[in-house]
Amino acid sequence: MLVTRRQMMTSAASAAALAAWSCRSVAGEPSPGHVVLLGDSIFDNAVYVGDDPAVVDQLRGHLPAGWRASLLAVDGSVASDVRDQLCGLPADATHLVVSVGGNDALRSEGVLGRPVARVAEALLVLAEVRAAFAELYNAMLDAVTAAGKPTALCTIYDPNFDDPDRQQAAVIALTAFNDVIVRAAVRRRVPVLDLRVLFDSSADYANPIEPSATGGDKLARAIAGMIAEHDFARPRTVLHSSRPE
Repeated sequence: MLVTRRQMMTSAASAAALAAWSCRSVAGEPSPGHVVLLGDSIFDNAVYVGDDPAVVDQLRGHLPAGWRASLLAVDGSVASDVRDQLCGLPADATHLVVSVGGNDALRSEGVLGRPVARVAEALLVLAEVRAAFAELYNAMLDAVTAAGKPTALCTIYDPNFDDPDRQQAAVIALTAFNDVIVRAAVRRRVPVLDLRVLFDSSADYANPIEPSATGGDKLARAIAGMIAEHDFARPRTVLHSSRPE
């Protein structure tokens, strides 16, 4: 009778975990799932890699047997576009991964050339841009989390500009956008994949702002590793940077 009771308790715990969209089964191995990629060309990079595999294809190769991956991200999208992408969300989706914000930053790049008299004035200009992005990003994330699926976010990685001044200015400016992303994640207790750490070589880029097949494979491995490692049944923000060994 004791064994039967334990079996019943284990079964109940497993059912609760699945109801919470946990990625782990009773045996501790990943259960078959369906990962959906939302956002921009960080995921929708096929046009930039030629005959090489795109991120979604690479992800399918790194997920466990039986798992699926779908691409709803669209090249050129900004944060507000992700809500439209959710209209195509598959009914059997189990995990959502969002990478968006880079195009929002590009639309604001012009402020970097605005003349100012003091550093404080420059920071106030950046604060205005940050506030506008925060409003759009948080509205987008509210729509994503309303879908009730385990969700993970990606930071915006550093660009790969040849001009060192443009590169440094962009890296500093992006800290304001990434601050929005991390704060939004913490408030909603969702994990974050830090692409700033992941993309650490010029080989990771197909051009100054798009991932190459090399970078895409690192990204796909990191997503697969994060989903395998993170316990989505215990909502909390954890910063991930690469696939666990």
